[in-house]
Amino acid sequence: MELQLRELVENYKVSQEAKDIVAQTPIVLLVGISGAGKDTIKHRLLETGSYHHIVSHTTRAPRENAGVRERDGVDYYFISREEAARMLREGAFIEAKTYSGNLYGTSVTEIVHANQEGKIAITDMEVQGVAEYKAISPKVIAEFILPPNFEEWQRRLHSRYGDQGADPADITKRMDTAIVELKEALQQAYYHFIVNEVLEDAVSAADKIAHDDNSFNTIDRSFSKWAEQLLIDLENHATAQGRRIKKA
Repeated sequence: MELQLRELVENYKVSQEAKDIVAQTPIVLLVGISGAGKDTIKHRLLETGSYHHIVSHTTRAPRENAGVRERDGVDYYFISREEAARMLREGAFIEAKTYSGNLYGTSVTEIVHANQEGKIAITDMEVQGVAEYKAISPKVIAEFILPPNFEEWQRRLHSRYGDQGADPADITKRMDTAIVELKEALQQAYYHFIVNEVLEDAVSAADKIAHDDNSFNTIDRSFSKWAEQLLIDLENHATAQGRRIKKA
C-alpha cells in the first residue's frame, strides 16, 4: 500500500474543481524555519475569527506533543492508507505528498468550508506545498516568518527542549532544512517576509498582509535583507562545523 500511495501521489493531477475553489478563496500559507514562531502567529490569527484553519489529512498515527495527544479533526484528519488512496483517485486533494511512508495532504473540502464561511483559509506549510498552491492560483498569499537574527533563533531552538537538553542531531537537521527553505524562498518573488521580533507586531503584519498583500511589496524588499543575512549566518555556521551545505 505504501508503494501504491507513492505512485498515486507522483501521478496526481489537481482537479478543475480544486483549481476553481482555490482561485475563488482567499488563502494564506505561513512558512518559516523551525522555531521562528509561525505556529504561534497562526493561532493568534485564528483567534480573531477572520480565519479558517486548513486541517490537513495524514495516514500517520496521532502523536503526543508535550504530553497532549493529537486530536482528529483538530491537528489532522487521521485516515487509513486505503482512504487516502480513494481520495487521491477521486481528486479530493489540492496538494499531497508522502513523507516517511505516510501521506500528507490538504483536501478540497477544507477550502470549500473556508469559502462558505467567508473567511481567509490559513495553514502552515513547507515551501514545496506553497509552490503547488501558487501554481494553481497566483492569488494565494505566502508569508515567510523569520527570527530577528541567528543568535536569537539559536536561543529559541534550544529553549524548545526544556530540561531534557538540546538534541544536537535534531538541531543540525533543523538548521540544514532552514538553509534549503531560505534559499528557495529568496528565489521566489511571491514571499512576504515577516520578522518575528515582537510577537504582537508580527501578528499584526501577518494580518495586514493577508488582507492587502499588494501594499507590502516595498516593505518586503527591506525585510528580505533579514532573510539574506540569516542565510549567510546559517551557511557560515554550517561551514565552521565542517558540514556540507545542501542545495535548494
